Amino acid sequence: MNSFWDFLVWLFWFYVIISCIWIFITVIIDIFRDSTLNGWAKALWVLFLVFLPFLAAFIYLIARGRSMSERNAARVADSQAASAEYIRSVAGGSASSAAAEIEKGKQLLDSGAITQAEYDALKNKALQAA
Repeated sequence: MNSFWDFLVWLFWFYVIISCIWIFITVIIDIFRDSTLNGWAKALWVLFLVFLPFLAAFIYLIARGRSMSERNAARVADSQAASAEYIRSVAGGSASSAAAEIEKGKQLLDSGAITQAEYDALKNKALQAA
């Protein structure tokens, strides 16, 4: 029975240590990602975290917690927008690429490089791809 309670106490302290490490790493990452802080302010926060870690982490979370979450939300929104733009450029741009292919084919037809039949074939191929 004693060993079971020792295990639970050990598990609790392990959880506390992992949580503290997670919070410290999150705060340090946010300090360095924050563009509103200058170099001296970042250095002071890091020194504060090194010498008084728990107090510094609590003060940082209380004082800058809202801006921390806003920066994180903006970073996620930027990432999603970039991902959506990439997907749109790769997959969703087929209508504009079909128009570009038809335009290139028309230029080739006008210059005499291809015949009307070849132009019609390029046009049909571009329209089917879209």
